[in-house]
Amino acid sequence: NLVLNGGNAGGQNITGLLRVINNYGGTSAANRANYMAGASYLNIGEYDKALKFLKEFDANGANQIAIQAEILIGQAYAEQKKTGEALDHFKKATTINAKDEGMTGNALFLAANYADQIGKADEAKDLFKKLKNDFPKHGSVQSGEVEKYLAKLGVFE
Repeated sequence: NLVLNGGNAGGQNITGLLRVINNYGGTSAANRANYMAGASYLNIGEYDKALKFLKEFDANGANQIAIQAEILIGQAYAEQKKTGEALDHFKKATTINAKDEGMTGNALFLAANYADQIGKADEAKDLFKKLKNDFPKHGSVQSGEVEKYLAKLGVFE
């Protein structure tokens, strides 16, 4: 609540994210505050508000933050049981920077797992295969975890 609304903490006056957004709209500070407010609302279970602020955020070419924002949007939809929208945003996160082994690999792993959880086995297989083929150095591939999931889905290569 202090992060979002501001207040006094230990004698320090704290400006909340919502005030930054309202008072400095259109600035880079307000833009970053949109991301942080969205993440904060997601964390406290206010998914509609999380979506509102995360969708207002513009990563301005900062691909790793853009990937994370799409993942957070997907998580908000997943919490609302909007599985199609959730999977779409998890998959969108995988397309933002095809060269980022860490963030894109993590997004692929998340999207593949989610697809499997919601009964979309063919999509899960495709996403796990893409992770394995495009990011062979990713931790989940190196550890054999991707192979385990593929085997569970009936893929033996």
